[in-house]
Amino acid sequence: MTVDYIVSSLPAMSFGAPAPMTREAFDAIAGDAADGALRAWGDIETQLRNALAEARGGGAKYRREAKGCSVYWRKRILDCFAEKDVARRDELLDRVWWDAAGELQKPSDPLGPGALAAYSIRLDIAIRRSKISKDAGNSAFDGLVSATKITF
Repeated sequence: MTVDYIVSSLPAMSFGAPAPMTREAFDAIAGDAADGALRAWGDIETQLRNALAEARGGGAKYRREAKGCSVYWRKRILDCFAEKDVARRDELLDRVWWDAAGELQKPSDPLGPGALAAYSIRLDIAIRRSKISKDAGNSAFDGLVSATKITF
């Protein structure tokens, strides 16, 4: 199956919506077709991780070399850290990663390997975000509190 056919047959996906398929279903459809384009993701992800380390106070200690200009991504990530609400900050950071994945999709080849790689990365984000809920967070918090409760 050609990459353009695979990309055009994938269900639509948008940020904040539930994942349209499982990782296993995607892997069964896509196979290794996105592997080459995912290599390009390495430099973009390194730029994002460098900016994230800087925002968290890690500075040059955790910086890795990457090709490309990271000024835009650095500003976006630093802007996320201006948000005081941790859950909202996490959502904003996921949105930055989502948008960065779009960099793999070339305008001249909208159904090519880059589009498939972007879909793969975005699917992982959608799957992870769909597991986040207030009830699950409260349950985890209650479990931690009960495990650390001191009785006299």
